[in-house]
Amino acid sequence: MNWMLSGSDNPWYQLATNFGLRVLGALLLLFVGLRVARMVGNWIARKLARSELDATTSMFLGRIILVAAQVVVLLAVVQTLGVPMTSLLAVLGAAGLAIGLAMKDSLSNIASGVLLVTLKPFRVNDLVTINGITGRVESISIFQTRLRGADNQLITLPNSLITTDSIINLTPGSMRRIELVVGIGYGDDIDQARAIALELMQADPRVLHEPTPEVHVCLLGANSVDLSIICHVGNDDYGALRFALIEGIKKAFDRAGISFPLPRREVRLIGAATPGIADSKTSSSSQ
Repeated sequence: MNWMLSGSDNPWYQLATNFGLRVLGALLLLFVGLRVARMVGNWIARKLARSELDATTSMFLGRIILVAAQVVVLLAVVQTLGVPMTSLLAVLGAAGLAIGLAMKDSLSNIASGVLLVTLKPFRVNDLVTINGITGRVESISIFQTRLRGADNQLITLPNSLITTDSIINLTPGSMRRIELVVGIGYGDDIDQARAIALELMQADPRVLHEPTPEVHVCLLGANSVDLSIICHVGNDDYGALRFALIEGIKKAFDRAGISFPLPRREVRLIGAATPGIADSKTSSSSQ
């Protein structure tokens, strides 16, 4: 029988030896190749970071190069196993079409990632508001963008969602505008309230002198006279100063006797008897 032949003459032994050597070589190539690809990707990323490219483009290109190097390694491993590349490419082409149709959302994320890096509506470390979510940009990858929220939450957004929605970049420039709407009573002195608010803003060193702080009557509401209190502040002081102004205005208005009227609603019942008429009817019936 064939299986009783010596090792050199046994076809099963020769097949196992040849295939085993191929598998061993493929595993070795995979291990070494992936490590080399990562080293090359990290080296290119460092070179890009030292170049004139911004951090966003450098990070994105570095990851693209790393993925491309890993794909080349995988193709070399498949070729080492003896798979014909022509047949493999034909199969990959047909499979790529089917996968492309099934993963159109993922491909849309890739295209959106390229648009974000090319058009640069924001960069890494910019403070942005996207889809109603505010955070600082930590990274822009092929499929998704990561933001760090004010409460230190890590927010991950698909790139396709970003390019189809409005993007508000809060970083450009060196200042932001704070506008508070505060309602006071109709019987309170508007000039006094305006003077208190202006004095409070001018006393805080974080408030910029140009443009100058302003206080205007913006609405005569149903229950209150609404004041628009406006000032400008540096980007880094926006949140802290906004909270400080809200608290300071409340305390200063309380000391000056300026009220914050609560909503009121007057209800009248049509056809209800007045108290005097009801009493007279009751007394006459008792007699």
